[in-house]
Amino acid sequence: MARKRRISFAVSAVEDLEAMRAWYAEQHVPEVGERLLREVVSQVERLAAYPESGCVVPEFGLAQLREVVHPPFRIVYRVDDDRVRVVRVWRSEPTAHARHVSGTEGGM
Repeated sequence: MARKRRISFAVSAVEDLEAMRAWYAEQHVPEVGERLLREVVSQVERLAAYPESGCVVPEFGLAQLREVVHPPFRIVYRVDDDRVRVVRVWRSEPTAHARHVSGTEGGM
């Protein structure tokens, strides 16, 4: 069995998750944000044992930069020798929420 890698989160990924929780709280459904946060963390924990299970991010085409799609999110991470580093947690489709989080409320 392959060795497990450490998991770490970049500041950008933590900010993405905090923004997601805040958005659902603003929509008066904080329980949805909490549930989605737990689901994302569960997906990330699985990557410690199976880091190559995600697909290469098509926008970048780098073997070490991978993603797991867990609707409605894309969990983008980097695979290093001893760790998996989550770099972003993006919406997997363009929505009003994605525009709000990215600061482009006026359009895409």
